[in-house]
Amino acid sequence: MQPQNQQNQQTAMMPQPPQVISTKDSLYLTDMLSWNLLAIKKAHSFAAQCQDQEVSKAIEQCCQMHQRHYDKILQHLQNTQQSQMLQ
Repeated sequence: MQPQNQQNQQTAMMPQPPQVISTKDSLYLTDMLSWNLLAIKKAHSFAAQCQDQEVSKAIEQCCQMHQRHYDKILQHLQNTQQSQMLQ
């Protein structure tokens, strides 16, 4: 019975993000930004070195996906920061 309860807890999503970001959450967000930035740089570099245009295009799409993720994380952080300043 216990493993099923743990599984349900892991899949539950919060309807709203918390008002305060913990230190651990902040560090994880910093890591996510770093991982996405590294993926952007690597994908862009690999796409530039690739001679097959089809492969290069696929790698650039990967680069753009990581850029969107990076921008979305920043947007969430800026919105959180602005809402905290208004309070």
